[in-house]
Amino acid sequence: MDFRLDDEQVALGDTIAAFCAARAPLERIAERESAPDAALWQGLAELGLFGLFVPESEGGSGATTVDAAVALEHLGATLVPGPLVWSCIGAPLAPGAIDGSVRVAGIVAGDTTGPVIVDHGNECDVVLIVRPDRVESCPTANLTFSEAHAFDPLTSAATLEQLPTGAVVGDTAAASTLRRRGTALTAAQLVGLAQGALTVARDYSLQRHQFGVPIGSFQAIKHILADMYVRVELARNAAHAAAAILDDARAGDADTAASTAKLLAGDAAVTNSRMAVQVLGGMGFTWEMLPHYFLKRAWVLETNFGASDTHAVSLSRVLESDVASSAAAWT
Repeated sequence: MDFRLDDEQVALGDTIAAFCAARAPLERIAERESAPDAALWQGLAELGLFGLFVPESEGGSGATTVDAAVALEHLGATLVPGPLVWSCIGAPLAPGAIDGSVRVAGIVAGDTTGPVIVDHGNECDVVLIVRPDRVESCPTANLTFSEAHAFDPLTSAATLEQLPTGAVVGDTAAASTLRRRGTALTAAQLVGLAQGALTVARDYSLQRHQFGVPIGSFQAIKHILADMYVRVELARNAAHAAAAILDDARAGDADTAASTAKLLAGDAAVTNSRMAVQVLGGMGFTWEMLPHYFLKRAWVLETNFGASDTHAVSLSRVLESDVASSAAAWT
């Protein structure tokens, strides 16, 4: 089997990368706001980002999860702000999202009954609530938000005093699909962050000279960059595998694949961002440098659709079950 991206997926990635370079360049990141301006968001809609999961009969492209993962990885690498994943996966349930006129935030309902933090809540028009057995939709005009502290300067956060109740727009299957897609695409976005942090560290190591040579020629820096590269490739392979399994369940267990991708991608993004800070040395800690943007965004996304600890526990249970089954088969 050929596991490489096909020509259309490569072209999609190149298109997204070119769009980001022209409309959201990292060199001008200090000028960005936490909410994407209308022109940027409309541009993403015109590229078809929010119609990837909408059937062609309804104006979308009916694309695969792998296509969406390719797009989200490039958007993650350039730190494009906004509720990208939720607007992408929620478009089939939120009229107006496909053309960019409606922005979608989301909440995966847990067991807690206290205040709920919603990333980009104040910027959005609709909040989707994913419960175990259904999906509900709440217009933000009907909700009362209070401001919340955000780790990432490009990700605003708002607080709801308690989980709201909205109109039911999806059943158990729709809720499961949103959780799986959200986990897999957040993993892809985190892979982009890990790659972006590696690119920043690599470029700096080639430009910065000490003792008449680039610091990238020093063995200690080489080891850091090599480890960063390995993390990116492991996480990317896991993210692509999870997306492919979501498209064809015969290839494996979708929940296990999504958890694996999220766990590896979260670790890659956070660790690579920390290493980028180290490669840049004292400057890496300053507000003007890119590594802190990658690190803070990684901290935020690592908690979306289940933090690493949650997915690690889930995977440990799968392994425990497999071991028990194998032991039973030998007795």
